[in-house]
Amino acid sequence: MKSSAPSCFVAAALLAASLLPPLHAEPAPSADMVNALKAQAEHFRIVRERGEKAYYQPRFDLSALPHYQPSKLLTGWLRIHGNNYIADGLLGEYWQKAFAKFQPAIRISYYLPTSAGSFGALDYNQADLIFSHRPGFYDLLAYERMKNCDPVEITAVTGSYDVGGWENSFTIIVNGDNPIKGLTMEQLDGIFGAEREGGWVGTNWRPDLARGPDKNIRTWGQLGLTGEWADKPIHVYGFSLRYNTATAFCDLVLKGSDKWNETIKAYGNYMAPDGKRYVEADQITGAIGKDKYAIGFNRYRGERPNVRRIAIGDGKGPLVEHTIDNIQNGSYPLLTQVYFYTTVLPGQKMDPMVREFLRFILSQEGQAEVQRDGKYLPLTAEMVREQLKKLE
Repeated sequence: MKSSAPSCFVAAALLAASLLPPLHAEPAPSADMVNALKAQAEHFRIVRERGEKAYYQPRFDLSALPHYQPSKLLTGWLRIHGNNYIADGLLGEYWQKAFAKFQPAIRISYYLPTSAGSFGALDYNQADLIFSHRPGFYDLLAYERMKNCDPVEITAVTGSYDVGGWENSFTIIVNGDNPIKGLTMEQLDGIFGAEREGGWVGTNWRPDLARGPDKNIRTWGQLGLTGEWADKPIHVYGFSLRYNTATAFCDLVLKGSDKWNETIKAYGNYMAPDGKRYVEADQITGAIGKDKYAIGFNRYRGERPNVRRIAIGDGKGPLVEHTIDNIQNGSYPLLTQVYFYTTVLPGQKMDPMVREFLRFILSQEGQAEVQRDGKYLPLTAEMVREQLKKLE
């Protein structure tokens, strides 16, 4: 075929066109956007690397958990959205294959980019189940307004001991020179919180959760330390209050009030000048290691220089050390867990396929796959019994 123009003319025209500005040029991304996207890319790279490894060998006795026996063999597709960590690890695949041995005609469709967008899938009926941490205020508010009910919440796993991303456990850390042994949950409220007029339980405001400024704890002497510590101020550290980590801690300790110690130093992830992601947990630990009078809440990621963990109590019994066993058995008060959520509209029953899958998750077989993956921790028999009551 003969060209309609000499090739040199075509090349010249293309070159000229490339030098002209586009008719509808997109604005250049801001430095903040570039760094935010770099941080997300680095986050996913690290999480994928962690997901390939089993950090814990099976160590928990699951014999008291019920075996899964299908109520009925069912057929259809089960759509599960949400938390990327069961896809970045192997747990999602393990659950899928193990469940298929009992229910071969139920097919599972996963869409697991992030917990952050999972509740929208329930709002718009795009998912039968979502796997997520607890919903934020506006997640729950939107759901209630659209469905006229609350989602059914089923605890699926306990968060990890020290694997970053897999809801690794809360810990309270102090400077290595600090002699304090432990604190109660009420004392943590006094340290990290402030005077409040009430607190949130879901989307319900509770004035009965109010407390006065007399409960504030601002010096180490108020916690019983003497000598040089008696009049020294408590320096408080933690996560940026926009993170779900901070809101989860607030719900556990500050009665969902969002009223924090007025001097808290709060940290967020950012891209350092060397191009590496400086995570908030490391920033908090590093700062406390340099501050003799510091205390902070953090996600535990192993031992660090010049800081130490302290025991926590619920005020009704002894202080409990932060150990993998005390987290798994539920005795450590700052427990984190991950949940399945589904919709059951008023006057209706739970979808049979959803119910069967949840019964499997709450079985010896389902929790054995949690142990096999080696990051989240399996539920206890007592926890399982409490969840199974919701399926009756």
